[in-house]
Amino acid sequence: MGEDKAASPSGMAREEREMLIHSAHDLEDPAKPSLASPRAYNSSRESWVSKKFISGCVVLFPVAITFYITWWFIQFVDGFFKPIYVRLGLNIFGLGFITSLIFILLIGVFVSSWMGASVLWVGEWFIKKMPLVRHIYSASKQISAAISPDQNTRAFKEVAIIRHPRIGEYAFGFITSSLILQADTGDEELCSVYVPTNHLYIGDILLINSKDIIRPNLSVREGIEIVVSGGMTMPQVISPSERTVTPADRTRINRG
Repeated sequence: MGEDKAASPSGMAREEREMLIHSAHDLEDPAKPSLASPRAYNSSRESWVSKKFISGCVVLFPVAITFYITWWFIQFVDGFFKPIYVRLGLNIFGLGFITSLIFILLIGVFVSSWMGASVLWVGEWFIKKMPLVRHIYSASKQISAAISPDQNTRAFKEVAIIRHPRIGEYAFGFITSSLILQADTGDEELCSVYVPTNHLYIGDILLINSKDIIRPNLSVREGIEIVVSGGMTMPQVISPSERTVTPADRTRINRG
């Protein structure tokens, strides 16, 4: 009995050492759950929620902006003819907007005729006589002419990519016209390239040799979208397109 009593304290001490060793191994083993695992789980869950929330904002932001601008535009255009229908007792939303679209279409048809072109010419003559209004009208007309579907009156003829301002860098611009530079070494065909520097209405005019211009397979409307969006709508692959012979080129060829 005395031996059992003497051995019991040493056995208890041995069991305590084994428990301490096992607990130390548990802390060193990362695969086993520890006291910090609930905190790590909460942080990972918060990061997952934040990522999904940001992804939702990225998807909904352009949709919300598109619907807001569209709704504002409909209300703005609808307001032109809405007072007329309100006085007639027809308070129907969208009726003024449809009337405005039909009115714009009729204006386009009228201006395309000979009589409409004459009336427009007389109106522009009066506007150009006004001191301040003529500058505003001229600038706005140039911007509208840039995206006009009429090939004869369109300000931007083609999309151009030029080497500017130094070797290895390229600038995005629009060909507005072409000319012949008569020099002592011979005639040189130059193109007037408009390179926007601030959105679309402010830029630089560069005269570049026609052979040094890269003409991509992009329409003028696509080029304007690229400039307005800051290059975000730029396609992944751009290939040069075949150059179309203009009437001015045919005249020069016949003269040669």
